[in-house]
Amino acid sequence: MEEKLSVVIPCYNSEKNIESVLNRDMQIFNDAGIHNYEFILVNDCSRDDTWNVLKQIADRYDNVMSVNLAKNCGQHGAIMAGFHYVTGDYIVVSDDDGQTQMEMVTILLKKIREGYDVVSTEWVNRGKRSFIRRMGTRLTHKLNNILMDNPENLDISIFFMARRFVIEEMKKYRNAYPYINGLILRTTHNIAVVEVDQLPRKSGTSGYSFKKLVSLWLNGFTAFSIIPLRIASFAGVISAFAGFAYGIYIIIRKLLSDNVALGWSSTNAIILFMFGITLCVLGMIGEYLGRIYMCINSSPQYIVKETLGVKQGE
Repeated sequence: MEEKLSVVIPCYNSEKNIESVLNRDMQIFNDAGIHNYEFILVNDCSRDDTWNVLKQIADRYDNVMSVNLAKNCGQHGAIMAGFHYVTGDYIVVSDDDGQTQMEMVTILLKKIREGYDVVSTEWVNRGKRSFIRRMGTRLTHKLNNILMDNPENLDISIFFMARRFVIEEMKKYRNAYPYINGLILRTTHNIAVVEVDQLPRKSGTSGYSFKKLVSLWLNGFTAFSIIPLRIASFAGVISAFAGFAYGIYIIIRKLLSDNVALGWSSTNAIILFMFGITLCVLGMIGEYLGRIYMCINSSPQYIVKETLGVKQGE
């Protein structure tokens, strides 16, 4: 029996892209001899007419399910919503902007059949991007390596293929603020990476603003790592020791020489330094407490308003 592929595509303001992206991907599958597949299209409360387009697509194809979320929950939340409707043996996550080379799916399949649990892609030749996006990508990768036990040469992008058991394990995470990279790394390190060129965007711009990028970093690193707390604690110890040592130094200098002026400048510098460290530590603790509060209150990752197609929401 042919193995089944499930493709999850989070959609946001993609009324002009999504139908052509879907048609292209279906044609690629058919040309590659892949006929047992389904698409799960998740509308992340778009501001344009994306949902009406997705409804028409679901009516037209018997292997497409369209899911409408009640409010915007971000790309990772939308992906988690799509995971709850997949039925395939292998699950592919892709984008709605046409930049993903779905032709690579045969290579992803080949690699995953070699025994890997997840096969991700590393973008090369990404074309022109803003300075913020370039720095954001580099910073995310570095922080993943440091804070989330991410192997040094492993780059998990939003275009990846995973075995069904990986997705089922990821679905067990019920708390708010899902972070796909963290959930994958929490499940397995048996991951392969293949290089792929990023195609030009068909239309529109990225939905990731600087504010959303910062929110994504905070979600991932506070939900899946306590290392920031340890760093804050270590910084507090170092700063306290530095303040104590400097105080001893001032006392010794005063005892050895009457010419040492004990002015406000050094005092103010120490106060400002300690105050800054204290605020950083308190802010980090506050982030964790806020997320604990949200989890205790059972804040949902997403809210499904309507589903159409395939299983009609079953």
